[in-house]
Amino acid sequence: MFMMPLAMMNAGEPAIIKKIGGKEDTRQFLENLGFVVGGVVTVISKANGNVIVNVKDSRVAIGQEMANKIMV
Repeated sequence: MFMMPLAMMNAGEPAIIKKIGGKEDTRQFLENLGFVVGGVVTVISKANGNVIVNVKDSRVAIGQEMANKIMV
């Protein structure tokens, strides 16, 4: 199955999180924000290297680097 980083998603398309990369503390940080494998995430917009997403009924802004660790 094809996976791509969240940072490459187009705005408005819901996607299911398949994998979260990075160090343990990074994965834990993202998990605390609601990014869990099997969860649905939707990119709202991208601006200045930040990605604004909807995850678990919350809007969260994460940097491009973090968004590249989330595979959908």
